[in-house]
Amino acid sequence: MATPTPIRPLPQEPDEPTPRRGLAARVSLGSLFRPVAGEFLLISSTAVLLTVFGLVMVLSATSATATAAGQAPYDAVIKQAVFAAIGLPLMFIASRLPVSFWKRIAWPALIATTAFQLLVFTPLGVEDGGNRNWISIGGMQAQPSEFLKLSLALWLGFILFRKRTLLGDWRHVFIPVVPVTAAVIATVLAGHDLGTAMVLFLLSLGALFFSGVKLRVFIIPVLGAIVAVAALAVTSPNRMERILSVFNTDCAADYLDTCYQPLHAIWGLAGGGIFGLGLGNSKEKYEWLPAAASDYIFAIVGEELGLIGAIVVLGLFAIYAIGAFHIVRKTDDTFVRIVAGAITVWIVGQALINIGVVLRLFPPLGVPLPFMSQGGTSLVSVLVATGVLLAFARTIPMKSVASARPAAARR
Repeated sequence: MATPTPIRPLPQEPDEPTPRRGLAARVSLGSLFRPVAGEFLLISSTAVLLTVFGLVMVLSATSATATAAGQAPYDAVIKQAVFAAIGLPLMFIASRLPVSFWKRIAWPALIATTAFQLLVFTPLGVEDGGNRNWISIGGMQAQPSEFLKLSLALWLGFILFRKRTLLGDWRHVFIPVVPVTAAVIATVLAGHDLGTAMVLFLLSLGALFFSGVKLRVFIIPVLGAIVAVAALAVTSPNRMERILSVFNTDCAADYLDTCYQPLHAIWGLAGGGIFGLGLGNSKEKYEWLPAAASDYIFAIVGEELGLIGAIVVLGLFAIYAIGAFHIVRKTDDTFVRIVAGAITVWIVGQALINIGVVLRLFPPLGVPLPFMSQGGTSLVSVLVATGVLLAFARTIPMKSVASARPAAARR
């Protein structure tokens, strides 16, 4: 009987690490340049346009008075441009971070920003206009409460996400949300910054609303906020005068006091008409309107660019809100929905408050116009928050594309 011939194994191909590395590189680059959702493009382009628009208006609002004071006319806009150059890359870096990263840093971010806010009560703190809400380090000023807004939105989203199956019980809604949020807002109120505290409160209500809790849960926080604001107003003559100035129908008699700034803001808007006086031709910026480059920059927009310019600004914020709310509507992640909703309520709500102050619908609250007002800390914080929205928007397109392909194949 013949001995069977043994089967020889086929020769193995030598390892080819180079092609595999090339494949890995192609896959990595493919994920880098893969299509993004329309919401990503909508929000990012709007944020860039508002930032550039803001730089132009800061230059227009500050150059004339700086020249008259013997200073370089571009100092203010250069400082603002430096913060824009920091904030815009941070926005796109934040947009590349996964949702899991934002969940992990929720607690550390809130603790760090609260500790940062407490620095205003140290020798580093700076008081301005009765508010102690800034710190000065190496000649540079920063407003720590601006970063509290983003960290509080992330923390609320994380806590409510973890408790999503227990939110039918009001006790799980209130603990630890209410005590921690109240403590954070108290650190801002201790510096007498009522405007920022109100924005933080609105942000918190937005987070609760988008978490899906029952509306009756909002009754106690809202009533508590009304009582707190009333108490703070009654105990502060300055706040009381600013609130009552909104209802003052005879501002001519109080022109040099609480009505001075609101009147000049209205006159600036009225003077612009439909088409405006032209870029750089504002009259109110010549030290007639205090805070022309910061809290009242919308008045300069209306005066120089008219009703058309004001509508463009409102339209850009409306587009930003549409893109953000599309993320809220399309996502399946509770954390994403809560944080995206809270950030949108913060940025768009703060813009409406600022514009309402300029239109004399609200008393002066010291709240800047997001993206546009002079102030580096505010600009960086809203750009990073926008980066968080963009990171959330990246979770949408792959799902949409995947669901669209089978439908296309069936056709």
